[in-house]
Amino acid sequence: MELIFSETEWVNESKLWKSSKWPFLLGDAALLAFAWVFVQRAEHPIGQFEIAVASGCVALGAIVGCLPFILDYRAAVRAIEAAGLGSVAEKIQNLEKLAAQISAATKEWTNAQTQAETTAAFAKEIADNMAAEVRQFSGFMQKMNDSEKSALRLEVEKLRRGEAEWLQVLVRILDHVHLLNAAAARSRQPKLVEQISNFQNACRDAARRIGLAAFSPNPDDPFEPQKHQNADEKMEPGHGAVVAETVGAGFTFQGKLLRPALVRVKTPGSEPEPLTEPLEQKAGELSLQEPD
Repeated sequence: MELIFSETEWVNESKLWKSSKWPFLLGDAALLAFAWVFVQRAEHPIGQFEIAVASGCVALGAIVGCLPFILDYRAAVRAIEAAGLGSVAEKIQNLEKLAAQISAATKEWTNAQTQAETTAAFAKEIADNMAAEVRQFSGFMQKMNDSEKSALRLEVEKLRRGEAEWLQVLVRILDHVHLLNAAAARSRQPKLVEQISNFQNACRDAARRIGLAAFSPNPDDPFEPQKHQNADEKMEPGHGAVVAETVGAGFTFQGKLLRPALVRVKTPGSEPEPLTEPLEQKAGELSLQEPD
């Protein structure tokens, strides 16, 4: 317990319990003087008796000199304890007031807790109603999403079918242009070959803008089963087979293989066997792979 006094109160209180110190100090001085005189008059070297008497006088003088301060300390402690008891009594009264305030606050808290429970019950009811509304709304949105997904799926399927149809048409047109270019090359008319080649290149450039690219292997290029298809189904290309002639161009759509190139195959140093069907019929029998 901490007690705080002002300087004036401390001075006033100390006058009541402080004792006079001069008698004790005088007695201390007398004992020290007696010890000094006793040692001076004793025969030298002094004996154990003289040492014991002098030491006793010095010790007794020290005790007598410290005694008033010890008494003052005990009196101060008692005064502080008395003041502390008064302060404790005052604080006990304050505690009683505080207890009354705590009791009133407890009642207010009980009322507030009751109101909070009522509010929580209303809030729970509102939350349950909102959850039910959310479930109903989620079900409605799920139905709307399912219907929209079904409609979008139908539209995507229609677009894919339309894409496959116009790819078929465009590839057939480019096949006919390729056959026309091959026929012009067989006519051995340079001007006609140049004009048809320019026309074919223009058609292929226009198709390339939408992602459809045509490719034709050159004669004597190695035969690749992944990119080439043999025009003669009865002939199995052997090891080291090369391309003799391109019957139908291959196509890629947006970087993916749409149809392999139809070619005639030969072995190096030999001539290809003649076809049993016309070139136009072979090119018309080519089928397209389904685009992704």
